[in-house]
Amino acid sequence: MHMFRPCRSISGRHNHNAMKLKPLLLLMLVLAVALRAGECFAASFVIEDDKGRKIHVEQPYQRIISLYGAHTENLFHLGLGPEIIGVSINDRFPPQAQDKQRFSFHDDAEKFVAARPDLVLIRPMIDNGYPALVRQLERYQIAVVSLQPANAAAMFEYWRTLGRLTGRMDAADRMVADFQKKTKQIQAYLPPVSHRKKVYFEAIHTRMKTFTPGSMAIYALESAGGINVAADARASRNTNIANYSKEKILAKAHEIDVFLAQKGIMNPVSIDQILNEPGFHVLKPIKNDQVFLIDENIVSRPVPRLLEGIMTIGKLLYPDIFTIIEKDL
Repeated sequence: MHMFRPCRSISGRHNHNAMKLKPLLLLMLVLAVALRAGECFAASFVIEDDKGRKIHVEQPYQRIISLYGAHTENLFHLGLGPEIIGVSINDRFPPQAQDKQRFSFHDDAEKFVAARPDLVLIRPMIDNGYPALVRQLERYQIAVVSLQPANAAAMFEYWRTLGRLTGRMDAADRMVADFQKKTKQIQAYLPPVSHRKKVYFEAIHTRMKTFTPGSMAIYALESAGGINVAADARASRNTNIANYSKEKILAKAHEIDVFLAQKGIMNPVSIDQILNEPGFHVLKPIKNDQVFLIDENIVSRPVPRLLEGIMTIGKLLYPDIFTIIEKDL
């Protein structure tokens, strides 16, 4: 911690010069404090969120409620703490999130207003499903911003947008640079395309759904050197989830090397459930004991932990190669 010693008094003919210097010294002190706080905030600007809402940002938001786990995780990663005054009822990561007040899009607007937020971060699903809540919050002059990137390229811009909203642009740039650097390092170790494993990546077992090409999960898979055998899957209801019938899966029974399934709230599946699925006994990965589960939180969200998802998938596909990568990263 820097201590500022009081200036000695200046008398006589030096007094006039001292008076001139005081405003300059004060300005320098203010700038020094701002720099130590982390980021300098640029002039006001306008951002457009994923619902076309235009938000005029005059200064960094200081009292933020996040209603989406990815927002929460990214805000903490940007170095925010006291500025986050509330999180979604399901947020568990990082551990600091568990100390924050819980909010839900099912709550009355009065609960939000009582917390005195200046920003509520949501995602389009909330915009579409709970427009009355959004309107009420805006009526109380609370900024509402709806964000959710659809792919990895948009993820980087999304991180930068969060940085701009919170005055943490430098931290956001570092997040992007670090993530891109590490994924590039991983690419250098991967086997040639002709030697890569073909993977079916399950999203929801009971409905035989997979992920759309370009989704976070498929980005993680391909970044780990896997080839998506369901590249022909098409989005269901404009989401990153795609219908993929059992017939299509069985048609590729001898082509699939690895059967990978996300596990979590969206897909509470077990390996036994997959192994015992009628008809699946003909799948090559069933026969070769190549069925794996992976935590949905590290493959389906636009957060830095997606790198953990890439590494986890890589260890399942190419354990020898990723043991080396892990040591070098």
